[in-house]
Amino acid sequence: MASSNHQWQINSKTSDQTEALAEQLARNLKGREVIELVSDLGGGKTTFVRGLARGLGSTNTVNSPTFKISNVYHSPALTINHFDLYRLHESGLISYELAEVMNDPNGVTLIEWAADVADILPDERLTVHFEHTGEHSRHITFHYPTALAYLMEGLTS
Repeated sequence: MASSNHQWQINSKTSDQTEALAEQLARNLKGREVIELVSDLGGGKTTFVRGLARGLGSTNTVNSPTFKISNVYHSPALTINHFDLYRLHESGLISYELAEVMNDPNGVTLIEWAADVADILPDERLTVHFEHTGEHSRHITFHYPTALAYLMEGLTS
């Protein structure tokens, strides 16, 4: 996990609330942010990405890229690069693709199951942990360095 100086926590009782939270976060994105999404299978990561994409104005259908490794969603503001590395057992060529998209000033990169690429992830990234607390409810914890504190502005429950 990134070296984080701060954390912010919230309980989300529904998938809609998780999506709305991500929409709020999306309004603060400037480009070049890396967001690591951490949870068990079915933890709410794709739900969060769906809300974030909608918050950026994307009309693309958001699906988990588990079998494709990555999906790209377009919005008027930023390109959303969504990686799911669950089925990846070594970083290999994906490291090069990740390094390229993480440096795109007009993009935001979201990574699920990032353990195999942790060595190339920037220290200054937002890490979002999702913990099941019920069928659709989650405890969500945001870990972030001071440089990314602007991402938390205006987030509410």
